[in-house]
Amino acid sequence: MLKNIDPLLNADILHALCAMGHGDEVVICDANFPADSVARQTVLGKLLRIDGASAPRAIRAVLSVLPLDSFVDHPAERMEVVGDASALPAVQREAQREVDDAEGRETPFASVERFAFYERAKKSYCVIATGEARGYGCFIFKKGVELAPDAPVAPEAAK
Repeated sequence: MLKNIDPLLNADILHALCAMGHGDEVVICDANFPADSVARQTVLGKLLRIDGASAPRAIRAVLSVLPLDSFVDHPAERMEVVGDASALPAVQREAQREVDDAEGRETPFASVERFAFYERAKKSYCVIATGEARGYGCFIFKKGVELAPDAPVAPEAAK
């Protein structure tokens, strides 16, 4: 047992998140996403799982150890609803709260069209499938760096 590590984060997930570098992306997806076939095409090449957890809960766990990239405009992205790019289903609103809480500031999701999302996911470092049963519980997060206290930060992150 490790202290201060979310119990949803198993050894495989912790290893993958640690191995990721600045700018690498992780996908957290719902149970409807073609996770296994997409994950086989990622850098890691295999699917990681957090079964039994909602997508927002899995996001909370992952972001408890993964810094988001402060040097890009949108380090967090969501799959947009087909036919209504501005729609925000409940699962995405809940996920937005988890991201904002983890970052300590508003970090709005950018939307990614469904098929573009699949292509981006294939190029990610890894895919983590959750037990999320609601549709559109699919997200991409870009890893940042945990900076030393005297390191420079992106101007908007310093606000």
